[in-house]
This record gives sequence, structure tokens and C-alpha cells, in this order.
Amino acid sequence: MRVDILTLFPEMFSGYLSSSIMDKARTLQLLDVHLQDIRDYAEGKHRITDEPPYGGGGGMILKPEPIFAAVESLIGESKMNQPGVGSSGVDDEVSDDKNERQSGIPVILLTPQGRRFSQDVAWELSRNERMILICGRYEGVDERVREHLATDELSIGDYVMTGGELAAMVVVDAVTRLIPGVLGAEGAAESDSYAGGLLEGPHYSRPQSFRGWTVPEVLTSGHAAEIQRWRRQQALRRTWRRRPDLLLKADLSEDDKYYLAVLAEERIDELSDD
Repeated sequence: MRVDILTLFPEMFSGYLSSSIMDKARTLQLLDVHLQDIRDYAEGKHRITDEPPYGGGGGMILKPEPIFAAVESLIGESKMNQPGVGSSGVDDEVSDDKNERQSGIPVILLTPQGRRFSQDVAWELSRNERMILICGRYEGVDERVREHLATDELSIGDYVMTGGELAAMVVVDAVTRLIPGVLGAEGAAESDSYAGGLLEGPHYSRPQSFRGWTVPEVLTSGHAAEIQRWRRQQALRRTWRRRPDLLLKADLSEDDKYYLAVLAEERIDELSDD
């Protein structure tokens, strides 16, 4: 997969992309990251990339020209729809030209206003051979980038950071783990938290006893079926306690539902004892 990241601060990425799984993926040529400095696409002697917003207000806004120029240079202007086809003004609906662009290379604007990034979205993006990430800065990005250039908008959470660079790293990391061959062990990504709709249960390593805390006996029993059953129940228990909302859309078997009923009874007993 090729990922182009448009940013004002490309130096932020070098350390992360040269470490651990990201470095392995690049060494195996499964991930190809290109850092695009937005300033390189700005015109004029001073290569200005931001301006005060029309109508006043604090902060600066990233200008549309260098961002459009960067994306068009990467995928070709002929493949981009011309401005003026889609919506205009302030409108939360997806514009017609954005819908038309969905079949091409994903051009993703990282913004607190985007749809929530999740494991499902990571799987969705991992099926692409290429994607472009636009990192916002300051007070935001000119609205015409959202309306007429971006095919998608993603948010990694309900909070505001100083820029989209960390969000871009999160997206690249989560997506890269899903590229076949990156993690090595077959099916490793499918066992991660959220991959199957549940949180992962606990894991233990050597020593078997540490400061009086011992590894659950079932994990040292050698009974594969019992170990698998225990791990599934622990995942259900942890999800029940920490993220019960995930259970509403998780793929649950009849055994899972029975175990959740047991947990519910345990909870009722706990409340009764209180």
C-alpha cells in the first residue's frame, strides 16, 4: 500500500515510521509512505500556506491552493472533478462530487468533524492499494477542501489536537497491521481487540508465579479447547465490564449469550450484597 501524507511538519513522522511494525512493513515493501510538505506546493516567494479566516475570528486557516495542487500532482488533475459541481455554502450533507470521487483513490481529511475511526474503518481502508491523508493545522482547513477534494473525513476521537499528524500516524498504524504479511502470524490481526467486536481478554507469560500471583490453571493445562473457551469467556467478561456497548453489534453465539446471562446474574448478586 502506498500512503501519501500531506503535512506542514513531515519531520514528525520519521522516528515512528522507522520503528517496530512500521519499519518491518516498509522493509518488506508492503507499506510505502511518502511525506508531502504542503509548503512545497504553495506559490510565491514566501510559500504562504495559511491565511486569516473571512469574517474574522481567531487563528489561521490552511489555504486551499497548495492542498489542491498537492493532491492533483499526486493523482493527476484529469482524474479530479472540477470545482463547482457539488454543494456550496455551509452544508453537512455529502456533496455529489464527493460521492463521485468515492470510487477512486481515498483522499482523507483528518478532522474532529469526521466520522469516527474504528477497526471496521481500518479494515475498509486496508483494501485500498493507495490512500492520501491530509493533516489539518491551526483553526482548520478551507471548507472547499472538504467540499470538493476530500472523499472522506476521519476523526480519531472527540477531542482537539494541534494538528492531524498524530491522527495520520494512528490511521497508518491501524491499517498497516491489517495488510497481509505485516504481522507475520496468520490471523494475528483477527485476534486483536475490536477485531471480532470484543475487547481482548487477559494474557500471561512466564514466570508462572510472580509475587504470589499465578497464571490461571487452565492456561497451563494443555487442553486447547478449554483454553479457547476460557479466552472467549474472558473477552466477553472484559467487554461486559468495560465496553458493554460493543456487545450490541458483536457476533455472538448461543454459548456467548448464555455466558453473558451468567455475568448478568453475577452482577445482580453483587448489587444485592451491597
